[in-house]
Amino acid sequence: MTARRINLALQGGGAHGAFAWGVLERLLEDDSIEIAAISGTSAGALNGAALAAGLAKGPGKVGREAARENLDYIWSHVSQLSDNRMVRWMHSMFPMPRGFQRLTEMLSPIAWMEGLTRIFSPYDYGPFYSNPLGPILAEMPHPKLDTGKGPALFVSATNVRNGRIRVFAESEVTVDAITASACLPTLFRAVEIDDPKTGRREAYWDGGYSGNPALFPLFRPDLPRDVVIVNINPMLRDVLPKSPTEIQDRINEISFNASLIRELRAINFVKRLHDEQRLNSRPMKNVLVHMIMDDCLMTSLSAGSKLVPEPGLLGTMHEAGYRAADRFLKGDAENLGNRDSVDLPALFS
Repeated sequence: MTARRINLALQGGGAHGAFAWGVLERLLEDDSIEIAAISGTSAGALNGAALAAGLAKGPGKVGREAARENLDYIWSHVSQLSDNRMVRWMHSMFPMPRGFQRLTEMLSPIAWMEGLTRIFSPYDYGPFYSNPLGPILAEMPHPKLDTGKGPALFVSATNVRNGRIRVFAESEVTVDAITASACLPTLFRAVEIDDPKTGRREAYWDGGYSGNPALFPLFRPDLPRDVVIVNINPMLRDVLPKSPTEIQDRINEISFNASLIRELRAINFVKRLHDEQRLNSRPMKNVLVHMIMDDCLMTSLSAGSKLVPEPGLLGTMHEAGYRAADRFLKGDAENLGNRDSVDLPALFS
């Protein structure tokens, strides 16, 4: 069977990034899928780095098994960073009226964490501060990122000084670059990295503010047309948010989807120009867009749960991602190389 080459675009979303873990595990089981390039942001950068470093170990089963080992290692260690047993026990034991459920949200570890971030800065911790993601990445079973083998890897972070996106590529993708991409400024200190273009040592925050994920690095002429986006943040919510938590959750989703929607709108515009044959003398790539998502699951979760990677949530997300990828492979994979699986005009109508 001829390999179907794809590019992966992995959204960030904290603990919800375990959804992409399940997606990637299912894709790795399909020998007909060849991953040519990966663009990842935040949790998507963690997943992308684990995947790329594993696949660089060798062709076929060797690289795929190494990638699975890396992904399993990362998420098993992320799950040890937090737990939320008390609130899960309360919700499972008692049918709660809306008001009491809101009270448990206020008293949950998520609420405590969000409240503390409004009072304390990561810079207040002094010598007790540490970023746990760096050691996890460095101690993956297959940690080498810059081998010149495997899929091209792009990781996005936000420059704190000018607010612009910086895409780290090839030898620039280091543990620091990945932790910068996943640096929520209320939880972690900015990650400082030298920028050869500016000649300055720049500070970086989470890439989700400027590119979640960045699609444009995947438009290179040598890469395939197909871009498979693994969505973490829901694109649509039909129910009007009314409680303080619901309102804040929707603000979070809109903010972290804004850059992706801008790029998809630009792709849709280029597609119209191609259809109207107005690009005869302009080498603009006609990208094919596909999405793997589970908006039903994502809309049932609060944005705050992204901050608490408890094992039960990660397991649920992983299983949902695996099933979503399986549905894609059985239903939309035949579109690869031929047509979009996403109706972009309908998305913007």
